[in-house]
Amino acid sequence: MIGHLRGPILEKEPPTLLVEAGGVGYTVDAPLSTFYHLPAVGEEVGLRIHTVVRDDAIQLFGFLTRDEQHLFTALLRVTGVGAKLALQVLSGLPPAELWRCVQDNDLKRMSQVPGIGKKTAQRLVMELRDSLGQPPAGDAAAGGAPGGGAGAGGPRREAVAALQELGYSADQAEQAIGAVGEADLSVEELLKRSLQQMAR
Repeated sequence: MIGHLRGPILEKEPPTLLVEAGGVGYTVDAPLSTFYHLPAVGEEVGLRIHTVVRDDAIQLFGFLTRDEQHLFTALLRVTGVGAKLALQVLSGLPPAELWRCVQDNDLKRMSQVPGIGKKTAQRLVMELRDSLGQPPAGDAAAGGAPGGGAGAGGPRREAVAALQELGYSADQAEQAIGAVGEADLSVEELLKRSLQQMAR
């Protein structure tokens, strides 16, 4: 099992990045809470890895912090939650907010994540409450500001595509990104601000 990867980022296109380690490029899916804090393409990153082995594929999921990885693993233990949905939950609810939603029984906020209806939110709260432990320490990881380096097509177009990958409709994604008025933002910052607005 792969538990950790360190190397330069070759590509970033949320929620997927390509990391080179030992001359091999590894495709890794990561929640937006990790993407917000990744360095730019070409710079080195160290990621905690959760490996999912299926009959037809081996999937790698990457996290910058122990909190994110712990929450991802806890989500996978919830009845009916697979890796894709767990990634969506962490992308829509950063670790500290997910912990708060579970402790406060905030079904309304949890239900705003694509793919999470009221029944699934209730199940998440019920099954996670005893397994989350102490609240997360804070934002994802060391190293500060989000990096650039997204691929072709412009940050806004890529941010729209990333939101669609997370389960939002094309109209929802376009409206959310369009509501972020500032120009010259990175894909990560566009995603962060649009998700914050949709959560209001």
